[in-house]
Amino acid sequence: MAKTWTAYTKFSDQDAAEALAEAMEDLDPEPTGVGVFEIEDGSGTWEVGAYFTESPDGVELALLAAAYGGTPFVVSEVPETDWVDKVRRELTPVEAGRFFVYGSHDADKVPEGAEPLLIEAAMAFGTGHHGTTLGCLRALDRLAQDGIVGQSVADIGCGTAVLAMAAARIWPNPVIASDIDEVAVEVAEVNVRANGLQGRVTCVEAAGFGHPDLAARAPYDLIFANILKQPLIDLAPEMAAALAPGGHVILSGILTRQAEEVIDAYAAQGVPLLRQEVIGDWVTLTLRKPE
Repeated sequence: MAKTWTAYTKFSDQDAAEALAEAMEDLDPEPTGVGVFEIEDGSGTWEVGAYFTESPDGVELALLAAAYGGTPFVVSEVPETDWVDKVRRELTPVEAGRFFVYGSHDADKVPEGAEPLLIEAAMAFGTGHHGTTLGCLRALDRLAQDGIVGQSVADIGCGTAVLAMAAARIWPNPVIASDIDEVAVEVAEVNVRANGLQGRVTCVEAAGFGHPDLAARAPYDLIFANILKQPLIDLAPEMAAALAPGGHVILSGILTRQAEEVIDAYAAQGVPLLRQEVIGDWVTLTLRKPE
């Protein structure tokens, strides 16, 4: 199995971080991937991380960090690991209300009467282990307990499509799931087939509501969007317009300190908060458009 090295540095300035990331593409050995990420702790710190399949040149990295004003690079060799096998062993099933999210290695553990959702370890983003996905599944379960039956449901930024599949498991009408990323849509389609939900969940590639199939199915009485704070705020006008009177929105991907901004953005569009649930650092919001 090939060895991998990681190299990380931090910046207080986004532009400098992005400039360094671009400069790293010219390193020898060249990194196999470079990313720039904001550390979500309110400090305004940006991290640049890179992966290498050959040991990087420490002198070159030190010169780059100094030239662009970053902290000294921290370089680590990643232990040789079969990550899919490791995740498969460590990814235990998740129970969220009536829903049971599991990998095929735990197929014998599905409780009687549960709504099973099969998500393989190799496609682990959106397995229900993260507080955002778990919160959305619990919010859906609560709506169903309240007697809500979704007639037209959309999952915006669907990832694995676990939320769309959950809605399709408990309600009669087909559900539409969308993602901006082509690979995510392919993963979602694989999961839909693995769960026997072909024809029940349709997956499309789209940014926001920018797909004719999404427009054709509006208005919606339930919309999921488990993405990030700023895209959720940007989507608020479209979301409100696509929502039927009396319809619900379940939002997540939001840190607890970001909740008020998102709540205010939707309230301004006439979709006020109904309830919220905090799991760790994350919050899931359920909002309802008045009839």
